[in-house]
Amino acid sequence: MKTNHRLRLPAEWELQRFVLLALPHLATDWAYILEEVRRCYLEAIRTILRYESVVVVCNDIDEAERCLQPLLDGRQRHTESSAVRSFVISHGVRLVAVEIPTNDTWARDFGGITVVDDSGGNIVLDFGFNGWGLKFAANLDNLVTRRLFDTAPNIVDGYSYRDCRRIVLEGGSIETDGCGTILTSSRCLLSDNRNGMSRQEIEQLFGEYFGACRTLWLEHGALQGDDTDSHIDTLARFCDPTTIAYVQCTDAADEHYDELRAMEDELRKFRTADGKPYRLIPLPMAEKVVDSDGQRLPATYANFLIINGAVIVPSYGSPKDAIAEAQLQSIFPDRTIETVDCLPLICQHGSLHCITMQFPACC
Repeated sequence: MKTNHRLRLPAEWELQRFVLLALPHLATDWAYILEEVRRCYLEAIRTILRYESVVVVCNDIDEAERCLQPLLDGRQRHTESSAVRSFVISHGVRLVAVEIPTNDTWARDFGGITVVDDSGGNIVLDFGFNGWGLKFAANLDNLVTRRLFDTAPNIVDGYSYRDCRRIVLEGGSIETDGCGTILTSSRCLLSDNRNGMSRQEIEQLFGEYFGACRTLWLEHGALQGDDTDSHIDTLARFCDPTTIAYVQCTDAADEHYDELRAMEDELRKFRTADGKPYRLIPLPMAEKVVDSDGQRLPATYANFLIINGAVIVPSYGSPKDAIAEAQLQSIFPDRTIETVDCLPLICQHGSLHCITMQFPACC
C-alpha cells in the first residue's frame, strides 16, 4: 500500500468510536444454539453500550431489530435507509443495525483494521479473510467491510477505505502496543494456508501497513479446540506499551502445560523498545470445558475486550473468573471491569474478543 504519510496501528486502549459485531443467524454454525448465543450477544452489546456505540451487521434487518428489542426500551428508530436502522441509547451513544450478509460472526477476523496516518486520517484496511486457512466458507464475510462503507456511509464517515484483500490477515492474529511493536504467533502468520510469506516478508508488510518497526514472534502457545492456528488474542495481550497479560498454566497434568510454559519463557525474554523486560501479568488457565463429544473447548481469559472506560472479561462460570478479573483490574485501575458469560461462544471455539472489532475514534 503506497502512501505519502506514515501509518500507525492504534492500541486497543486508545479512544474508540464504536465496536462492530455480527449477529448470529440460522445459516451460521450457531443454528443449534441460536437463542442461547443471541442472549450472549445481547449481554455483550448491552455492556458495550454503557460506554460507547455499537454497530451490528445482520442478515435480515427486521429480524435483527426484533432480536435487539430488549436493548431498545422503546427508543425511537431512525431509519437511515432500508438497510440501516439507528437507535439513540444515550448522549453520544447509538446502536446501529446494518443489513449485510455474513457466513459467520467472527468480526475480529473479517472486520477492517484501522490505522491512522500522520495527517490525522483514519484508514480502514480491508484485509482478506479465508476462513482461517480455508477451513470454513468466508465468501460473504470477506465482503463485510467493503459493504459497510457502501451500505452505511454515515456510520464510517471520517474513515477512508483501502482494499488489501490480496493479503490474508485476521485481526485476532496481531497485537499492537500503539508505538510500533507487533506481537504475533509464527504458527498462524507463517502458515502456508494464509499467505505463504516468510518471516521477513511479514515484517515488511507490518512496516508498510502498520508503521511497525518491531515484531515479537511467539513460537509456542496453543489451546485445544482453537481453529485459528494460535491467534495471539487467545494467548497474550498488550495492556500498555510495557505490560503483557498472558495465559499461564501451572497444572503439570494439564495438556497445555508444556506449551504454555514454553510461551511464558519466550515472553520473559522479550524486551520493550528501550530494552527493558516487559511487566508480565499472568491470567489463570480457564477450567476445562468440553463439548458434547468430550473435546476440550478453548476457554481463555486473554480474550478480553478493551473499550472506552472499561475492560470486558469473558467469564466461564468458574472460580477462576474472579482471579482473572482481579488481575486485569490491577492492570487497568482506571477502567471498570465488566464481565460477559462466554460459555456459549466457546461452543464454536471463540470468545468475546473474537466476536468484536473496535473502530478507533477519528482524529
